[in-house]
Amino acid sequence: MTTALVLGALSLSASAAGDARQLVTLPAAAQDSLREEMLANLRALNAILVLVAEGKVREAGTLAEESLGLSAMGKNRSLPLEARPGAHMPPAMHGLGMDGHKAASEFARIAASGDRDKTVAALPLLSGACVACHHSYRVR
Repeated sequence: MTTALVLGALSLSASAAGDARQLVTLPAAAQDSLREEMLANLRALNAILVLVAEGKVREAGTLAEESLGLSAMGKNRSLPLEARPGAHMPPAMHGLGMDGHKAASEFARIAASGDRDKTVAALPLLSGACVACHHSYRVR
């Protein structure tokens, strides 16, 4: 939680001083793919939070792995190169995306135990890499 709060505070201070995030120029098709993927990730994150709130931690872990974890990598592999966001990202931005997949898989591993308290404590794993990336980069 501390990391999320620090990043939140950094975000507020960055907003006050103007948008200091690095602009990443992607081909239009890749930007569209990225937007669709980010919206799907938000829907998945919300569904995971609902499951955890309902006490369905194992199900939350399964959803996290399938939709956000390492198992979810390569969704854009079949698209033409100009529509694949990862191929056009700076390496550090791409690395944050990879970190997010790894973190979601770690959350899934913890949730698979069925321990609600440990699962709740691991929730920041799901959003930490997202926050770090969105705090550092923008596409428009």
